Amino acid sequence: MFKIKLDGGKTMEVDEKTFWHTSSHILAQAVKRLYPDIKLTIGPAIENGFYYDFDTEEPFTPQMLENLENEMKKIVKEDYKIERFTLPRKEAIAFMEEKNEPYKVELIEELPEGEEISFYRQGEFTDLCAGPHIPSTGPVKAFKLLSSSGAYWRGNEKNKMLQRIYGISFPKASELEEYLNMLEEAKKRDHKKLGKELELFMIAPEGPGFPFFLPKGMALRNVLEDFWRKIHVKNGYQEIKTPMMLNEELWHRSGHWDHYKENMYTTQIDEVDFALKPMNCPGGMLVYKNKMHSYKELPIRMGELGLVHRHEKSGELNGLFRVRCFTQDDAHIFCLPEQIESEIINLMHLINEVYSLFGFTYTVELSTRPEDSMGSDEDWNLAEGALKKALEKENMAYKINEGDGAFYGPKIDFHIKDCLGREWQCGTIQLDFQMPERFDLHYIGEDGEKHRPVMLHRVIFGSIERFIGILIEHFAGAFPTWLSPVQVKILPIADSHLEYANRVKEQLLEEGIRVEIDERNEKIGYKIREAQLQKIPYMLVIGDKEVEANKVGVRSRKDGDQGAVSITDFINKIKTEIENFVK
Repeated sequence: MFKIKLDGGKTMEVDEKTFWHTSSHILAQAVKRLYPDIKLTIGPAIENGFYYDFDTEEPFTPQMLENLENEMKKIVKEDYKIERFTLPRKEAIAFMEEKNEPYKVELIEELPEGEEISFYRQGEFTDLCAGPHIPSTGPVKAFKLLSSSGAYWRGNEKNKMLQRIYGISFPKASELEEYLNMLEEAKKRDHKKLGKELELFMIAPEGPGFPFFLPKGMALRNVLEDFWRKIHVKNGYQEIKTPMMLNEELWHRSGHWDHYKENMYTTQIDEVDFALKPMNCPGGMLVYKNKMHSYKELPIRMGELGLVHRHEKSGELNGLFRVRCFTQDDAHIFCLPEQIESEIINLMHLINEVYSLFGFTYTVELSTRPEDSMGSDEDWNLAEGALKKALEKENMAYKINEGDGAFYGPKIDFHIKDCLGREWQCGTIQLDFQMPERFDLHYIGEDGEKHRPVMLHRVIFGSIERFIGILIEHFAGAFPTWLSPVQVKILPIADSHLEYANRVKEQLLEEGIRVEIDERNEKIGYKIREAQLQKIPYMLVIGDKEVEANKVGVRSRKDGDQGAVSITDFINKIKTEIENFVK
């Protein structure tokens, strides 16, 4: 929420989206003042700020954005009152036709008959808008137009290319300065930039949206997956692996063909339609159904690091954050109705344990039934009630996210917060009564009869790829020692020290420490700077003194020169650091 000052010194609280939506209207007013022939389209608030799309043949230049900012300052200083009014459909269309705004006319014509058509006026400027807005333009004290790019009308590449301006605004200049500093820091932490510099991953033009993991990236990934397996064994999970491709009939049975087909890759084998899996859950159903289960076996917890494929538009691809194939750290839990609450609480504890290890705080949302859903009202009410009960029993603060559940069930979403305060939706717990019904799953109850199990879907990382991207930016590539692709870099001062350096390397490798030697014929100062740029946690400098004393000169990424120590002492130190981090 933002606190804004009104006339007379009064203050009021408004949500960010309302504030940013008002800011988009101030931008549109400035555009119409300076460039009256440009046509308006839409200008919503978004997660961080706002944008407005304009129909203009020429892109907005940096100078034009600067001119628009200056005009926006005038509009804010004039502190126009923002007034809402409505018009009947015919009058609304005529009003926008008179202003020569064809996109607004199109939007009005698509509104249902009888729906109220509202406008907002500020000074000489009026825009078609459902609102809401803050009372006047004056409180938008600090703003910045961040960028401009092309955008298709309504996101459809068959429509005309528009020009979109992105902006951010705040009630105070200090808040804007803090945000812009965060953006600068975020640029330095960009996982695409660091991923290339640290040789973690690449995306080739031959496979847009399909990431390649390089050797160091695989080392990081393997550590994450090993950690995942360790905590899942400890928490009573069995690991499975299901096929990447299954036939069309399965996807009809699961509901994905009807609700998700546009995001799926399909092919034919022996004249039968198949699809690459966009989710792991139908395969998990088949594993459960492979044999009959007793109530004594439940809960059955099955985990899978499953590679899934989803069609994403090329314009939405973004490094590891938005890809076309990724590995979900899925688990499917089959339980008795009376076990639902305890299993959800166990999952909350597990998710909290994982996020705490990486230093993430998080917020929680309960996402309820979407319009495009399957199942009865009774099932949905029961599922949503069970999730709420578990949250409240754990005194977990949460927000309701209306209509954003999966098509087969409601869910609890976990939004982790990184060191820059940015939020990322990663973990989720989904309660599902539909899949067990559609796959006709059973267990034999205490009464000897068949009963339907309840199913929980859940991920913690969300996807391995995206989580790695988040970790890169959260740590700015300087991963904690246990997670670093290379934990130790050995830096021999001269070629004569290579034999000893290799003996040290062998000792470290035997202890499971990830290590490299910089064998280049470069000065030691250069080698140290290079290792620091690669964000290696420890550097071991080896010269004549170290060889003679059977020691290594330790430099820490964090604390600098640590002096000479025995190899055994160094190994004990680094192993203790790693083990204390991941108990």
